[in-house]
Amino acid sequence: MQAIVQDRYGSPGVLQTRDIAKPQIADNEVLVHVHAASVHLGDLILMTGTPYLMRMATGLSKPKIRVPGTDVAGTVEAVGKDVERLRPGDQVFGWCTGAFAEYARAPEDHFVKKPASLTFEQAAAVGVSATTALQLVRDEGHVQPGQKVLINGASGGVGTFAVQIAKAFGAEVTGVCSTNNVELVRSIGADHVIDYTREDFTRSATRYDFILDNVGNHSMAKTRRALSPTGMLLSNGGGHQGGKLGRVIKAAIVSMFVRQQGRPSVKTQNPADLQVLKELVEAGKLTPVIDGTYPLRATPEAIGHVGQGHARGTVVIALIGAAA
Repeated sequence: MQAIVQDRYGSPGVLQTRDIAKPQIADNEVLVHVHAASVHLGDLILMTGTPYLMRMATGLSKPKIRVPGTDVAGTVEAVGKDVERLRPGDQVFGWCTGAFAEYARAPEDHFVKKPASLTFEQAAAVGVSATTALQLVRDEGHVQPGQKVLINGASGGVGTFAVQIAKAFGAEVTGVCSTNNVELVRSIGADHVIDYTREDFTRSATRYDFILDNVGNHSMAKTRRALSPTGMLLSNGGGHQGGKLGRVIKAAIVSMFVRQQGRPSVKTQNPADLQVLKELVEAGKLTPVIDGTYPLRATPEAIGHVGQGHARGTVVIALIGAAA
């Protein structure tokens, strides 16, 4: 099968399209014929091996996992003897190891059946970014109906999901983005949209119960000025790779002394949250925003595009319906 293979860290050139063996499944696993896989910041970190602290998990001198990619949608090709819920032919989405390939395998509970309303490309986008947004808004922000919520970086992968999830929870949502993305953010349900090139939300008289900052273009102290007395700031940004990690570490330290600064936590994909996201999709409250699709061989370019920090929604690798 065709797959993207990485044997060392570096620039996009370290990602090579090669023929490798199809994965063999264990008794509790499912083999999926991949139709689409999405790209997120973690793929960039794995490609470059930076910040270096991340190599403690990904491999010190070279990647432990040769085929990158985690978010996937496709058709079940085969199932192990202990698999009970899924059958060959089922259309599914979820997460795995080695999504940038024609076939991928993972335990059965890593997948749920794809909503009929979503294309495979859209379903593949409901992965790390959507799970992160759900956990930030629901578990960290504890967003409630009627609260005022601001999403800084509302047009990115996490931001587009966060706007919709906060709206689904009954919040009054303000999205902050660039001029080119104002209509996009409005179209996904934001009650108010601020063009950061024309207005600084930290100088506004409006106060918010929860701010999710995916960008980090203001200091945390300045951003907290836009909070209500009981409001909370969660910092989920501050650049791509090292800059973001540095801001997360700073937020963790500040949170020990400042009540309105939320403490960063590790976000993980899990079956329960995947089911919640599916239900939001089926209820018409969540629709993935696709920045663009790339064929498998163009995965290096797709990851490079994400690394530039200007993606509108989620970037997707399409293996079916596009030249792979």
